[in-house]
Amino acid sequence: MVVDDEALVRSCLQVVLDASEGVEVLACATGVDAAGVVAAVRPAVVLLDVRMPVVDGLAVLPQLVALPEPPAVAMLTSFDADEHVEEALARGASGFLLKDTPPEQLVASVLALAAGAVVLSPGAARALLRRQDAGGAAAQAARAQVAALTARERRCWRCWAGGCRTPRWGGSWGCGRARRRTT
Repeated sequence: MVVDDEALVRSCLQVVLDASEGVEVLACATGVDAAGVVAAVRPAVVLLDVRMPVVDGLAVLPQLVALPEPPAVAMLTSFDADEHVEEALARGASGFLLKDTPPEQLVASVLALAAGAVVLSPGAARALLRRQDAGGAAAQAARAQVAALTARERRCWRCWAGGCRTPRWGGSWGCGRARRRTT
């Protein structure tokens, strides 16, 4: 099944997929109609546009994966390295493809999705790797900040992270009761 806001895109994808052996497009729909049509037709695979004006693909996706027999859903986009790759996969998408994917690769992706595979366009894979690398850089920067703390600061943060309240902090630091009230 193909879900896109543009009739021309729906028609072109349907022609390409229907001309392929082993693939049949059961229906086409807009984002507004997608959940109802998928529930009625029960396709194995749905190609779902990410960005649609009335109801976008990321809003439709949770409805599709919540169905009793959910289809494999591959998000489609015109934008290379789309910022929605990680979000779509977290919401249950089985793939992320660009609309300029060559026809034979699109057909192979649909067949792979129907067989239970996860498919990513090279741009989507790059976007995920960049975000993964950025997470690694953030963790490395956080470790450097912790390493720069003095022993007393680390002890304070460990106590705070463990749920200590100010009076307990003071007691564990050897401060008198009067001093603890001002900290």
